Amino acid sequence: MTRAQNARGVALARRWLPHAAFALGAVTIAVGLIVRRFTDTPIGAPWPPSLGNPDFGVDPLLAVSLAAFAAAVALAPRLLDERLRPGAVAAILLGGTLVLRLALAAGRGGTAAWDRVFDPARSFEAANEYLPALPALRRLGPGFFLDRFAELVPSFPVHVAGHPPGLPLVMGALGLDTPARLAAFCIAVGAMSAPLTYALGRELLDEPGARIAGLLMAMAPQALMFGVTTADAVYCTLGLLAAWPLARPSRRARVVGAVTLAVASLFAWSLLAVGAWAAVLAWRRHGLRSALELSVICGVVLVALHGAVSAFTGFDPIGTVRATEEVYRLGVASVRPYWYWLFGSPVGFLLVLGLPIAWLALRELARGTPEAVAIFSVLGVAAVVGFTKAETERIWLFFAPLVCLAAARALARRPDLVLPVAAALAAQALLHEALSDTVW
Repeated sequence: MTRAQNARGVALARRWLPHAAFALGAVTIAVGLIVRRFTDTPIGAPWPPSLGNPDFGVDPLLAVSLAAFAAAVALAPRLLDERLRPGAVAAILLGGTLVLRLALAAGRGGTAAWDRVFDPARSFEAANEYLPALPALRRLGPGFFLDRFAELVPSFPVHVAGHPPGLPLVMGALGLDTPARLAAFCIAVGAMSAPLTYALGRELLDEPGARIAGLLMAMAPQALMFGVTTADAVYCTLGLLAAWPLARPSRRARVVGAVTLAVASLFAWSLLAVGAWAAVLAWRRHGLRSALELSVICGVVLVALHGAVSAFTGFDPIGTVRATEEVYRLGVASVRPYWYWLFGSPVGFLLVLGLPIAWLALRELARGTPEAVAIFSVLGVAAVVGFTKAETERIWLFFAPLVCLAAARALARRPDLVLPVAAALAAQALLHEALSDTVW
């Protein structure tokens, strides 16, 4: 094969990559539904690859929700106005994200939807959330709670058992002991994800691309639906706080990012994937030596911080990981077949993230741009490892801004498409929220 023929083959493969990925996604959805409906094979989700159930629901506040989304779509192109300063852009993204997330949830379940999932009187899922762990923290005290956390993991609710002790400790320290208080914390911290995506975009893209990245994160259906009612919205913001300095080439910034990442790992082990993303990004942007240096910095800082926490508090990170894995393997994951969720997990994630965002990001992957290669490499590894099978609409929320970054590079080349893309995302979010009960 000549060099010209090889180049044409590569170009053709790149052109059809998004089409092939969407076709694979459609097949994955069809196979899941067929297996679920016509066989006795356990799949571990009611409507794979989604965890939600078809369930129509609207509230009189839907009118407010529709008005908020109509305004957001109409104003979206104005975010690219050069007269807007970065501070104003960040403030608009923060305020817009808060309004849209609250409006979307209220459009289905009224204002009560903002904290419903944390209230055992209104949600069966509340028993699996974080508030039931607070009595143990109060009774034992923070010191003993940390010292014996690995041994206590099997007795905790699912969400507490699946994570390090960071969030329960913060809840205890801040008095987040009611559904309303915990929800307000998750909503406020989670809303910071859009302006932080913009800030991260300014390190990697030009100014219009960075603004588009923030806009996509603000309007991504996944972030809108799971950004109000889950602690994963907090973890998403923590991941961005680490990714922002890690994306810079300077050693000082990378050390700051590594420290932030190590602290974030005390809240969610999965956030360590942000370090892997940063390493792949550094390799694609600055070369292998830069990636190795970043990896060493992250590794040394991670070991040092966990070693210090262990020495001062008795917290056993290795024992906690083992106990968490045991709980996970004995839970619903045991009936989720690897062969299906190898594809179902990324398909479920990208489907709810937003079809336009997924399409644009896949186009950038076909072009081989650093941001796309980095995030899709991490997504691929996460799917192959199989530790997270299903529920990726919520659990992989911290990946969402990194996919938005890749998509923003593509959309920045066609700013005339900002309005229709925003409209498509708004329509998907409103339809999904109205037609599906996602528990959260």
